[in-house]
Amino acid sequence: MQKKYDFVVVGSGIAGMSFALKVAHKGSVALLCKTELTEANTMLAQGGISSVTNYILDNYEKHIEDTLIAGDGICDRRAVEKVVTNAPEQIKQLLEWGVDFDKTPDGSFDLHKEGGHSEFRILHHKDSTGAEIQNSLIKRIKQHRNIDVFEHCFVVELLTQHHLGKLVTRHAPNIECFGVYVLDMNSGRIDTVLGKVTMLATGGIGNVYQTTTNPLVATGDGIAMVHRARGKVRDMEFVQFHPTAFYHAADRPSFLITEAMRGYGAVLRNIKGEEFMHKYDSRLSLAPRDIVARAIDSEMKLAGSDYVYLDVTAKDAEETKQHFPTIYEKLLAYGIDFTKQYIPVAPAAHYLCGGIAVDLNAHTSIDRLYACGECSCTGLHGANRLASNSLIEAIVYADAAARDALDKIESLRWQDDIPDWSDEGTTLTEEMVLITQSLKEVQQIMTSYVGIVRSNLRLQRALDRLEILYEETESLFKRSVVSRQICELRNCINVAYLVIKQAMARHESRGLHYTLDYPHKSN
Repeated sequence: MQKKYDFVVVGSGIAGMSFALKVAHKGSVALLCKTELTEANTMLAQGGISSVTNYILDNYEKHIEDTLIAGDGICDRRAVEKVVTNAPEQIKQLLEWGVDFDKTPDGSFDLHKEGGHSEFRILHHKDSTGAEIQNSLIKRIKQHRNIDVFEHCFVVELLTQHHLGKLVTRHAPNIECFGVYVLDMNSGRIDTVLGKVTMLATGGIGNVYQTTTNPLVATGDGIAMVHRARGKVRDMEFVQFHPTAFYHAADRPSFLITEAMRGYGAVLRNIKGEEFMHKYDSRLSLAPRDIVARAIDSEMKLAGSDYVYLDVTAKDAEETKQHFPTIYEKLLAYGIDFTKQYIPVAPAAHYLCGGIAVDLNAHTSIDRLYACGECSCTGLHGANRLASNSLIEAIVYADAAARDALDKIESLRWQDDIPDWSDEGTTLTEEMVLITQSLKEVQQIMTSYVGIVRSNLRLQRALDRLEILYEETESLFKRSVVSRQICELRNCINVAYLVIKQAMARHESRGLHYTLDYPHKSN
């Protein structure tokens, strides 16, 4: 079946939904969700969204400088300035869409401070900011008559000249995107969805690792599709591990303990109950995430433990519960009262600073294709993301993409001669264990060899193991009826390959990429 829309949006987080809302008044929008509208990284974001709002104590220059410092010298300053200076306007937009940020008794925003920030500038809704934003946008999306939502639809591939029988090479100029092939997981049918403009907002890659704070849908689908379509992907070596995920071996994904708790006054302790951050950084528990994650990793290795502790017991119990009600209730279910007991925490794969290369309008190297949110690489984060800069980046770039797309939409036409998906010669995969076991192997390889601390030997071993899985999976994909499971495995392998290859190419330690062979960064 073939469908036509002016705008095709893949992904239902803040990036995808805000873009859809900003363009829908000028055309039809298809919003494609792998599972349901509620399942996105945005939904799980606890800490908040950063923006200068207190102009007495804070200013753009401070926010810019904090971002550049966290990015360890390789941020794109134009992207940093764009996000920081456009942030207040997009906060205003979120308020107009019904997002309720916490306020003080005098009516001003109740601002948090997080690691790497020099001032209090994190807007939040208790400790469930992402859920507040997600639910507010969903309400708006459902009310808009020009937006059609398709849930349980897995985007398999981008449509380009390749599907017209033309050779597309890695650096070919003028590659165009005409829409997507979509697997309807309820019927098993693969539809052709044509778009004058396509937006990828497919989130991160957390499930390439064994332990992650990301929802299980975060398998790097958009990045893998762009790579296969010969688009540009960069900075994949910079995978951010959140220092403080709640340690409970049976949980997947891991439950995040927001950085705002350390901003509030919680301190890190090793397995013996001793504070340790003074050994690693003068900013103690509020150092940037890469430093804190490596410090925790070091303490765990020194003690042979699987976790360290986060201690917030010195703070007022009632005030702490009021600030972090979601975390309080979650931990109580595991028998932990954080007002009296330490919280066991360990680093978990959390955020990708690299991704699909985009310009200041969120346009990719493929014409008519945009990317926003975690799947994109704007240059804002450089080698390490400053806390709470992700949600604001997503909506600022979604706004830029919407403006650019609206300027062009009248001059674009659909590509009508795209052939339907062909599954001739394929059969149903009888042994699902082949897929599930291969995915576990990918996650084990990445966790063991491409984690917080790397080396040339570890990266080469990871690449050697991954190449075997790649060959097996491509062979299986070609002879199998398409399923979500085989596509996710294929995408995870593609993404893991990009992380490894781009890590091997960086002969220095910088930000989130720390290697024993090059322990110092280049000047």
